[in-house]
Amino acid sequence: MVLVAAGGLISYAATRPGATAIAGLRSYPNLPRNHVTGTVHYPQTPPAGGNHNATPLTCGVYDQPVPNENAVHSREHGALWITYRPGLPGGLLATLKGLVRGNDHRLLSPYPGLPAPIVVTAWGTQLSVSTADDPRLAKFVRVYTQGPTDPERGAACRGVGTPTG
Repeated sequence: MVLVAAGGLISYAATRPGATAIAGLRSYPNLPRNHVTGTVHYPQTPPAGGNHNATPLTCGVYDQPVPNENAVHSREHGALWITYRPGLPGGLLATLKGLVRGNDHRLLSPYPGLPAPIVVTAWGTQLSVSTADDPRLAKFVRVYTQGPTDPERGAACRGVGTPTG
């Protein structure tokens, strides 16, 4: 296991199947999982997990930002959340939509203020990439949808919100 700490961020390549070969993987262990009301202030952008609203967000493609608290609950259920900076070129956005459509445990939404053009997040695990054709993105999507870090893997990804695509 390789462990690097920088600025309060702990990043490591875990010893789970498929994960060790994903360069740039960030992990956030021991996140709380309580249902709360109101706004939650998360230390990561987008949040990698933590306390969340009691109602999950319905998985699918969204063309507007979605509430963090509902999206985090969906991720507790095994959903993968792909976020992108608003204004991402249409071809890259089409590729991301293709990764989400047809899978009932994936979310896609714009997210203002991202640290990279695209950030993909599973429970407690994140990867930032610059383009939708980065091979690490496809691998992360494959390994972490209903993946090894999800506390309630297999639970429904339905609740509030109406996907647009």
